[in-house]
Amino acid sequence: MEYQTILGNTPSKSNSYKVVNINGHASLAKTKALKEYENKFYIQCDKYRNADITGYFELYLKVFYPSERSDLDNSLKIILDCLQKVRAIRNDNKCVKIVAEKYLDKERPRIEFAINTI
Repeated sequence: MEYQTILGNTPSKSNSYKVVNINGHASLAKTKALKEYENKFYIQCDKYRNADITGYFELYLKVFYPSERSDLDNSLKIILDCLQKVRAIRNDNKCVKIVAEKYLDKERPRIEFAINTI
């Protein structure tokens, strides 16, 4: 299985949105850090960009964090959302299996992932 590497620290889902006021109504907006990560993800994701996987798939993921503080589960949704944004997958509800591993790499935070279609 060939892995795609995306450099950068994956933001956590819990810290990636802020509450904003739009015409007197509260709404959620993406933080600057999340927008930057999505852009970097798009630029680097050349192996799966526009793959348009519509069927069921498995995600194999290695997340390299700069510190031990990060939670692996908080990164999963961000990564799945990024895969939809780059049109690697059509919908993350077709994911039937996730194998995720957490590592530490202070010098080079990144993710390495592969998608296996079923």
